[in-house]
Amino acid sequence: MLMNSEQSTLLLIDVQERLMPAITHGQEVVSQCVTLATIAGLLDIPVLATEQLPEKLGPNVEAVKELCNQTFPKYHFDACPDGLVERLPEGRQHVVIAGCETHVCMMQTALSLIDAGYKVWVVADATGSRNEFDRDVALDRLSVSGARIVTVEMVAFEWMRHCKHPAFRDVQMLIK
Repeated sequence: MLMNSEQSTLLLIDVQERLMPAITHGQEVVSQCVTLATIAGLLDIPVLATEQLPEKLGPNVEAVKELCNQTFPKYHFDACPDGLVERLPEGRQHVVIAGCETHVCMMQTALSLIDAGYKVWVVADATGSRNEFDRDVALDRLSVSGARIVTVEMVAFEWMRHCKHPAFRDVQMLIK
């Protein structure tokens, strides 16, 4: 099952300034989320983001926030009860998801999207938790629940499909 760029939306969960220092490899997660969002922008793929309890945890990291078409606050761990499905662009059934914390907000949102009939890809190298064991267990659970576990490079090349894509060189520079 290949993801399709015309049917994809990138969803970045809670890549928040105050949260990231507590995330194992937090700067790498931020960097990979920025790379993903930049690639999505080059390929005209909508980018949505959430912020968990922003009045307490603050906004998303600025480098992430500026690449998003829409950022919205949430109070449930799962973004769906706070209006995510209504915000997803119509006709786009593929959701590529990354962010934090893998075992809480990101996982619960991904599982709800699967239950709602979306095809979900979780970008493993763009997700993080405070504890790596929690992250790894969440990725395993997501995999057996129907999410496809991928990497940033896998997403980039699946979205482009071929080396003659007009954005190929720009994308290649981002992932090298």
